[in-house]
Amino acid sequence: MKHNVITLLFLVFLSCCKVQEAPFKSSGIVSTDFNRLSEQFLEFARDGKDTKAIQEQLANTTLKKLSNALKTDEQKFAFWINIYNAYIQVILKEHPEYYDDRRDFFSKKQITIAGENVAFAKIEHGIIRKSQWDIGLGYFRTWFPDKFERKLRVKERDFRIHFALNCGAIDCPPVAIYTPKRIKEQLEKGTEAYLKRTSDYDITKNEVAVTSLFSWFRGDFGGKSGVKKILKRQGIIKDTKGVDLVYKNYDWTLDLDNFIDL
Repeated sequence: MKHNVITLLFLVFLSCCKVQEAPFKSSGIVSTDFNRLSEQFLEFARDGKDTKAIQEQLANTTLKKLSNALKTDEQKFAFWINIYNAYIQVILKEHPEYYDDRRDFFSKKQITIAGENVAFAKIEHGIIRKSQWDIGLGYFRTWFPDKFERKLRVKERDFRIHFALNCGAIDCPPVAIYTPKRIKEQLEKGTEAYLKRTSDYDITKNEVAVTSLFSWFRGDFGGKSGVKKILKRQGIIKDTKGVDLVYKNYDWTLDLDNFIDL
């Protein structure tokens, strides 16, 4: 009888151990934190290390696990910006010829996350910009987004992500590694640095030449009046009244390994 009880307790112990979720572990990478995993992905991409194990972990997780891990917008923004920027580096370093047809490159489903094949456009416009139509200028949302998008997208849009996402071109913002705890501070620093570098105010004409991002996603910024308020807040213009906006041409020349610390 005593032996039967001991055997039963041992079996119960084993069953409890089996239901515990194992941490990510592959090629020396151990993490149960998806945000940390996204940071490692970018670190490895920056340092020229093999990222296949991380890509496999991201691909083989489940939608439920990922959505349960990314609860706040801070976690979502940090994770998805890192994932987007890391895959830009990894894919274009291996296949720079993909950039010859940028429309196809960004719309092609070539990234596997939680069992779902997604495109860069899906990550940017569907998840990070909260289901915005990619050619809607920031004024029109997409109809009937799928479950993957609804579960993982942010709750509130933040225009500063446009100065954090790196598309691989010279005029794209540089790549930083974002963390949930510092995401707001990092986005603010990145926005300030990018706008001061790319904006040129001509006082004689009361005209400011700015990045085309302000035109392509004007609704995200609150239209022209919103853009002027942002520029004033950054100290690029002193007053919003009577200021004309001129949008610069965007330099799409491929330029990888453009990293920055924020």
